Amino acid sequence: MFINIDRMDPTRQSSLRTHFWGFILLLGVWAGSVRPAWADSAPSDSQVMEGLDTLWVVVAAILVLFMQAGFAFLETGLSRGKNAGHIATKNLVILGVSVLVFWAMGFGISFSDGNMFIGLHGFFVNPFGPAAEKMFPSLSYSDATMASKVLFETAFCAVSLAIVWGGMAERVRFPVYILFGIVFSGLIYPVVGHWIWGNGWLSQLGMQDFAGSTVVHLQGALSALAGTLFLGPRMGKYREKGVPLPIPGHNIPFVVLGTLILWLGWFGFNPGSTLGVNLPVPGYFAYVAMTTNLAAASGVLAATFVSWLLLKAPDMSMMANGALAALVAITASCAFVTPLMSVLIGAVAGAIAVIGVLWIDRRGIDDPVGAVSVHGMAGVWGTLSTGFFAAPDRVKIVGVGRPGLFYGGGWHQLAVQSLGILAVSVYVFTASCLVFYLIKKVSGLRVTPAQESAGLDFSEHKMWGYPEVRISVGAPRPLSPDLPADPASETTAVSETTGR
Repeated sequence: MFINIDRMDPTRQSSLRTHFWGFILLLGVWAGSVRPAWADSAPSDSQVMEGLDTLWVVVAAILVLFMQAGFAFLETGLSRGKNAGHIATKNLVILGVSVLVFWAMGFGISFSDGNMFIGLHGFFVNPFGPAAEKMFPSLSYSDATMASKVLFETAFCAVSLAIVWGGMAERVRFPVYILFGIVFSGLIYPVVGHWIWGNGWLSQLGMQDFAGSTVVHLQGALSALAGTLFLGPRMGKYREKGVPLPIPGHNIPFVVLGTLILWLGWFGFNPGSTLGVNLPVPGYFAYVAMTTNLAAASGVLAATFVSWLLLKAPDMSMMANGALAALVAITASCAFVTPLMSVLIGAVAGAIAVIGVLWIDRRGIDDPVGAVSVHGMAGVWGTLSTGFFAAPDRVKIVGVGRPGLFYGGGWHQLAVQSLGILAVSVYVFTASCLVFYLIKKVSGLRVTPAQESAGLDFSEHKMWGYPEVRISVGAPRPLSPDLPADPASETTAVSETTGR
C-alpha cells in the first residue's frame, strides 16, 4: 500500500522520518557487526605477499598474451593484402593450440621433477591437486599461486610458436599451423624449457637466460628456419642467378603498431620473469623493466642509422626490426647487466637486425618478416652477451651463473652460454626438420602455385581480409578466385638494393 507522506500533517511527517532514519541507523550497526568467516582473522604477511606476487604474475601474463596482437599486426603489415586475413587469423588458431597443449603436456615436461633432460609429471595441470607445488620444484622459489605460473609460462610458449610462422608467411597450408603447433608446444619447446628453466642440465651448469632469448626466441627462429628451407621462397622472390626481389608488405602503419604493442608486452615478458614483486630482491622487476626499455630504444636508433648507411634511406621496416631485435637480445641479460651495457646490447642487436635481414635474403632464404635474424641472430647475441657483460653484483642478486668475461669472471660463463646455444640449436632444428618432413610427406606443407598467386585469404578461407576491395555490396560470394595469367606478375621489383 502506497503512503503519500506529503498529505500527512507536519507532526506525523516528522515522526515518520525520525523512525525511518532510526531504522536505517540500527540496520547499519547490525550489518557492521556481522562479519564473514574469512574476515575473523587478518591475513598474515606471507598471505599478503602471495597475493601481491600472484597479482603481478597474472598482470605480466596478460601483457605477454597481448603480444599476440602485436604479432598479428606486425606479420599482417609485412605481408601482402591478399594474405592479410589469413595471417591475422592464424594467430588466433596457434594461440588456442599452444594454450591447450602446453597445459596438457608442455608445462609438466618443462617444470616438473624428472631427470636432467625432461620432466616426467604434472600433465593436465590441476593447480589445486594434491602436492601441486611439490611437483614443480623449479618454480618453488616464487610464492605466486601455481595457477598464475601456469598462465604465465603458457603465454611464453605461445610467443615462441608465433615466431615460427613469420618466416614461413604467405605460402603455408592452414592445417600445418595446427599439426606443427601441437608438436612444438608439447614436445620441442618444453624440453628446452626444462634444460634451462626446469633444473635441467643447462640450468645446473649455470646458463643465464633470464626471460628467454634462447628458450623462447631462438627456438622459434630455428623452427622458422627449418620450415622456410622446406618450403622454399615465395613465387617471384628471386630472379635468375638468385638475385632477390622485394615483395613489400601492404601496411607499414600496422608494422609500427605491432612493434609498439610488442614493446609494451615485453614489460610483462622480462620483468614478469621475476615471478614476484620482491624477487630476487624487493622491486627488482622495475630494474629489469628499465634495462629492457633502454635496450629497445638504442636498438631503434641503431637500426635507423645502419639502414640509412647501407640502404641510403632510413628503412621503415628495419626500424621496427631494430626495436624487436634489441628486445630479443636484452631478454636473456636484462637482470644480469648494468644499464650502460643494456644500451650497448640493444644497439648491437639493432645493427644485427639490418645486416642479418639483408644477408639472409641474399642467401636464398625467403623470410618475409625477418624472424631468423630478429629472433635467431639477435637471440644468439643476447644469450652470449651475459657471458661478456654479466656484472658481479647483478649475478649475486639473481643467483645464477658467474660474472662475464669483461667483469673478471673469465671464460667460464661465455663457454656455458655457447654450449647452451649449440645444444638447443641442434635439438630444435633437427626436431623441427623431422616434423616438417613428416607433414610434407603425409599432407603437404605448401599451397599450390595457383593458390599462392590468388592469395591465402581466398584459397584457404574462401574470403578476403579486405573483402570490399574484391566484392561489391550485395554481389554473390564467388566460388573460385580469378587467377592471374602469370603467377609472378603480382610481384613488383621496387628496389634491388634491399631485397625486401
